Amino acid sequence: MREDDPTVSRDDVTAPAIDSPQWQSARHAVAHLRETLQLTSLERDVPYLRADLNAFGQGYVELGRVAPNTAERLAELLRRGLAFVRPDPAEEGDPT
Repeated sequence: MREDDPTVSRDDVTAPAIDSPQWQSARHAVAHLRETLQLTSLERDVPYLRADLNAFGQGYVELGRVAPNTAERLAELLRRGLAFVRPDPAEEGDPT
């Protein structure tokens, strides 16, 4: 914003560029998530999945609304993923 431009106030907001690294990062994350959802046959159950930018130009992933059974399936997949990545301490012989 130019200080000497009388047509632009300090309160004006400019739209962030959709070719910014933040936008590309959000789009990349959505593509990866969509691929994973396809592998689990959940892609149609998350219809509002999209990349977006906020007013400050920060990229984020909008998951949107899902049905309760879809949320339960996602939670179960996350639990299974965590169990795979981080085994139960009791199985490892850890006393804690």
